[in-house]
Amino acid sequence: MSWKPPPASAERLRAKLDDEFETVAKPQGLRRSSDARREQEAESGAAPELWRRSSEESGSRRGRRSAVAEAGQEAEDKSVRKGPSLKMRAVGYLSRREHAREELARKLAAYAEDPAEVEAVLDVLEKEGWLSTERFAQSLVHRRASRQGAARIVQELRQHGVDDNQVAELREQLRATEYDRALEVWKKRFDAKPDDRAAYAKQARFLASRGFAHDVIRRILGAGDED
Repeated sequence: MSWKPPPASAERLRAKLDDEFETVAKPQGLRRSSDARREQEAESGAAPELWRRSSEESGSRRGRRSAVAEAGQEAEDKSVRKGPSLKMRAVGYLSRREHAREELARKLAAYAEDPAEVEAVLDVLEKEGWLSTERFAQSLVHRRASRQGAARIVQELRQHGVDDNQVAELREQLRATEYDRALEVWKKRFDAKPDDRAAYAKQARFLASRGFAHDVIRRILGAGDED
């Protein structure tokens, strides 16, 4: 049997398949080459270097944001502290009413960084005549005397740090007028003296709560049966 050449159609089909194989093979070859480069970079340390740079940039951004936040907080703190001086604040308080030294020191402490600043300002105010604990004590007695007894007023004077000698002197003055003051307070609250033990106890508790002495209460209400 003799050999015969393949028909032309078979030759054309084989050429077409060869072309298609070559076309498909090229991208795959490129992909394999790209993968190889990435693997090579990973092995050579390129990937960790990129990661390190990214981390450094992220940390730098966080550091800048933190610095801005701290600067803003510092500015806010300065803004809060900024305002009238301690002396001007103190004069403002004293222009409204008299203050004892300890009372004014407590109010100024919120605006001072150092307690020594407050003490220095108070010394100056006393020297200039703005601040006087003695004057405060007399003012307080004047405001309270028409409504309260000596015991209540003396207690408040001591709470404000008034000197014991001045407190004793003011207490004697208050005791000298205790009966008259208590009688006026009682008249404003009650129409008549108590007619039984319950009424007596009610009126006596009222006067005692205002700080009036028990001997004064008995003089106003009578002996009663409270014993």
